Amino acid sequence: MLIDKPIGRLTNFYLLGSIEPDRPAQSLVVPFRHMATLFELNSAEWAELGNALQVAKSFLDPFRPSGWTIGWNVGAIAGQEVFHAHLHVVARFAEEPTAGRGIHALFRTP
Repeated sequence: MLIDKPIGRLTNFYLLGSIEPDRPAQSLVVPFRHMATLFELNSAEWAELGNALQVAKSFLDPFRPSGWTIGWNVGAIAGQEVFHAHLHVVARFAEEPTAGRGIHALFRTP
């Protein structure tokens, strides 16, 4: 579940934070312009994406993460469930059960 009030706004993106109790330290970077995948970003949006990541990092820094997982799913076969492009920014911690394992470990179910 995500905070319904944006935690940040830029010209081309807004950012949402998580209120999930099992994974509170995450954010989504979402373009204002509708597109199904990030491959549809235009040059201005690509140029601003780095700034959006910095806003997400600033929001998550108070959690004092040990590392980061950043990624997106493109297409249903890749796990995309919401067909409006968005980038996941997840703070990772040394003490979490999935520490040292990549993005798949965050979302796999036993």
